[in-house]
Parts: sequence; C-alpha cells; structure tokens
Amino acid sequence: MDAHTPVRADAAVIALVGMAHATSHLFHLLLPPLFPLLMPDFGFGYTEAGFLMTVFFAISGVGQALAGIVVDRYGARRVLMAGVSLLAASGLALSAAANYPMLLLAVALAGLGNSVFHPADFSLLNKKVSPTRLGHAFSVHGLSGNLGWALGATISGMALAWAGWRSAGLAAALVALCCVAALQLARPLLDDDVKKVGAGDTAPGPTFGFLGAPVIWLSFMFFLLVTAAFGGLQSFSVPVLGGIYGLGAAAAVAALTGYLLGSAAGMVVGGFVAVHVHAHDRTAGAALFGAAVFAAVLASGLPPAWSVIPLMVAVGVGVGLAGPSRDLLVRRVATEALPGGNASPAFGRVYGFVYSGLDVGLALGPLAFGMLLDAGGRNGVLPGVALLQVLAVLTVLAMGRRVGPRGTTPG
Repeated sequence: MDAHTPVRADAAVIALVGMAHATSHLFHLLLPPLFPLLMPDFGFGYTEAGFLMTVFFAISGVGQALAGIVVDRYGARRVLMAGVSLLAASGLALSAAANYPMLLLAVALAGLGNSVFHPADFSLLNKKVSPTRLGHAFSVHGLSGNLGWALGATISGMALAWAGWRSAGLAAALVALCCVAALQLARPLLDDDVKKVGAGDTAPGPTFGFLGAPVIWLSFMFFLLVTAAFGGLQSFSVPVLGGIYGLGAAAAVAALTGYLLGSAAGMVVGGFVAVHVHAHDRTAGAALFGAAVFAAVLASGLPPAWSVIPLMVAVGVGVGLAGPSRDLLVRRVATEALPGGNASPAFGRVYGFVYSGLDVGLALGPLAFGMLLDAGGRNGVLPGVALLQVLAVLTVLAMGRRVGPRGTTPG
C-alpha cells in the first residue's frame, strides 16, 4: 500500500481489523465482572479467580509467539478467522460450565483464540493500509480494543441483572460468530498474499534470529510491565476502590468504566499526536508517567471519594495517549530487527513475540494482585500499579535509545 491508496479502502480494512480486535477484547473482560457470582457458585476465592485470567493470558502469550510464525506462513486473514472461531467456542463452553475445570476449559479456548490477534492484526494493517495513515490505523485498533472491553463488561452486567452468567457466554459467542461472518464476506479486502522468497528478495534469516536483537527484549518487557499494571487494575479495581474509599459496587464499576472510556478518548487523541510528533518513545513515556502519577494519588487514599472516578479517567487517558505512539515505536523496532524490513516474510513473527509480552503481563498481574488481596494487602495494589507504570516508562525510553529517529540504529 502507498499514500495514493483510497481512503475508503484503508478505512474498510481498519474497520474490519478493529471489529475483530474488539471481539478479542470482549473476552478479556467477560469473566472478571462475573466473579461475584462465579466464586460462590463454584466455591473459589480471589487467587483462583486470578488463576483463571492467568491461564487465559499464559496460553495466549505462548500462542501469540507461535501465531506469528503461522501468520507468516499461511496468511493473516486465515489465522484471524480461526482465532475468532475459537472465541465463539469459548463463549459456548462458558455458558455450559458446570464446575471450575470447565471454566478453565472455557478460558483456555479463549486464550488460544486471543493469541492470533496482534500478529494477524498488525500484519494486515501494515500490508493493507498506506503508511501515512498507520498512526490513525493504530489509534482505531487500540480504541476498538477499549470498546471491546466496555462491551464485555456491558454484556456481563446485563446478564447478571436479567439473565444470569450463562447468558453472558451465549451473547459473547453470538458476537464472535457475527464477526466470523463479516470477515468471510470481506475476504477480497483482507486476503494477504504470502509469497515465497525469490532469488532477488531479502532472506528473512533464521526463524528466531530476531531474538538476538536486545531492542526486541526491551519491547517485550515494556508490554509485560504496562499490562501487568493494567491487569491488576482491571481485575480488582472494584474491591480495591471499594475498600479504600468506601465505594459501593456500582460506583466502583463506574470508576472502572471511567478508566476504560478515558483510555478510549486518549487513544483517539494519541493517534493525531503520533502522526505529528515523531519522538514516539518520549510521547509514550510522558503519557505513562502521567498515568502513574494519578495512580499514586489514588493509592494515597487522601482524595475525597467523589474524585475517584475523575482520577480513574485521568489514569485511563494517560494509558490511551501512549498507545498509538507505542505501536509506531514497535513498528520501528520490528523494521530494524528484520533483514528485509516491512517487506520481510518474518514481520508477523516479530509482532507475535513482542506483543506476547502483553499476555505474559496480563497473566502475571491478576495472579500476583489476587494473591496480594487474599493476603490482606489491599492497600498495596494501587502503589504496585504505579510502580509498574514507572518501570514501563524507563523501558520505553530505553527502546527509543536503541532505534534512531527514523527506525535506524544509532551509530
């Protein structure tokens, strides 16, 4: 794709990939709001609840690193459709769960389905969207993920209010099946031609040769840190905010919703910032540092209860602002790490490995914070979130030092 690609063609691809991304994120936030009913129904505590999310993201993390290889070999569209189909199967398994092992099966299927999205999504966006619109494409991609979280929480909330938690699984499965149908109908737009390397092409090198680049590991650690923080906040903000500030369940859920909406708004603004401000490491670092400051203010317990929702919104805005700049920085990292740059058939596997840090962080975060809650360390959750965000800032700045201003290694 080039700068002359029609806007409508780019917009259609961005919308389809965004829809699939939203579906994957729906399954991220489908279970946590259901914990208050699932825990007494199946007789488990916060640690077991955190373990469910750990299984989801552990399988997704390992699968994501491998999915990048499959994307390079068979094409992103096929892999994307397989992932959404597995999500539909997960929703059906959740609706039929009769015990804790069946819940584990449902989250395992969801984790396997979720594993394909970053290598497949980013491969499609890089191949099908003109480079001048990639900042906005990454912004919409991140925004769609946030909307998927909101949809997951909404489906769970409505199911709890009117139809019970089993209907949440059925509703999520229906959304996934509609997404599969849309991707199939749009096949001509999304078909990506996987070509064999010819005599005049740049060879991609060994399958895992990119792992020798230190900046790849910095990128992996960045995603691990920032999403471990988010995983704790997403899974346990309701009991933590309720305990520290005396908020009822409805107000605490409203604070989490405010965080998600703030992050979505930050993503929109961040897309424009990423297009015009090319110091992507500093942009992402500054936004995440601001989010850490607001998280630390919340952790202090000093603000009045009425300010909790605005402060959660501010944390979300900071995280959202960082998203598009972060994704463009990782694109530079991936381009540098590969012998053939964007044209290399190995592009998907770099995205798969780097973004698997997201899943590792989301696997470890809920488990660690769940154990902290069970041990009576409720007041340590928000300081832990702030600390992880500060470490992520240091990591993203180190990534920026490893790549030049236009994706080249400094001499």
